[in-house]
Amino acid sequence: MRKQFLGNFAVIMGNVLTTIRSLAATSDMAAPVVIAASGNQTGTLIFLHGLGDTGHGWASAIAGIRPQSVKVICPTAPTMPVTLNAGFRMPSWFDLKALDVGSAEDDEGILQASQNIHSMIESEVKSGIPPNRIVLGGFSQGGALALYSALTYPEKLAGVVALSCWLPLRKNFPAAQKCPNDLPVLQCHGDCDPVVPYKWGQMTASLLKNLVKGPEFKSYRGLMHTSSDDELQDVKEFIHRNIASQ
Repeated sequence: MRKQFLGNFAVIMGNVLTTIRSLAATSDMAAPVVIAASGNQTGTLIFLHGLGDTGHGWASAIAGIRPQSVKVICPTAPTMPVTLNAGFRMPSWFDLKALDVGSAEDDEGILQASQNIHSMIESEVKSGIPPNRIVLGGFSQGGALALYSALTYPEKLAGVVALSCWLPLRKNFPAAQKCPNDLPVLQCHGDCDPVVPYKWGQMTASLLKNLVKGPEFKSYRGLMHTSSDDELQDVKEFIHRNIASQ
């Protein structure tokens, strides 16, 4: 599920400072890629990669679409055996049993992973960035975790970006929801996705309408399990709009 670049989209990093550091709350994970804000930091964007990828897989693209005053954090998931891939060990936020609507889910792993993401958010809050200046996002499995983590976080975030994904433990909602119902949500999905079926995105979009006000669902004709220039532009506009409005 490694994210691929389509078209001639290019990201020019300029003189952005890139550092690698570990977060105390997630010491069992590899150090995340951290891209500092230019000048005074006014917000934070935490973006979670897909199965088998690392924080480096999305760092450049996300840095290219964020406001310059926003810090980017791209963590790498712990390495673990993944049932879906015959037990092969790879970076994974939680175990995937199968990619099927009716398959069993890794309840304990999903809950632990979301607690780790909440700890990352709390670390930013302690550093002076309030929750309503923090955007959480992700692609594929990372998008699923971002969506679940945002919905179960007790305060309103600036927004959540969910790309080519689904809502884990969907049967637990709305009981599991802790966020306010005005959480901004941008959900994006290619209509030719062979990995996470488009219908999963549609089902998730229908569920979200009952949980939050005005969630956005954008589909992309012919797009498979990857990203595109158009999608990244939509993500950019969502991030700028919701951080700037706070």
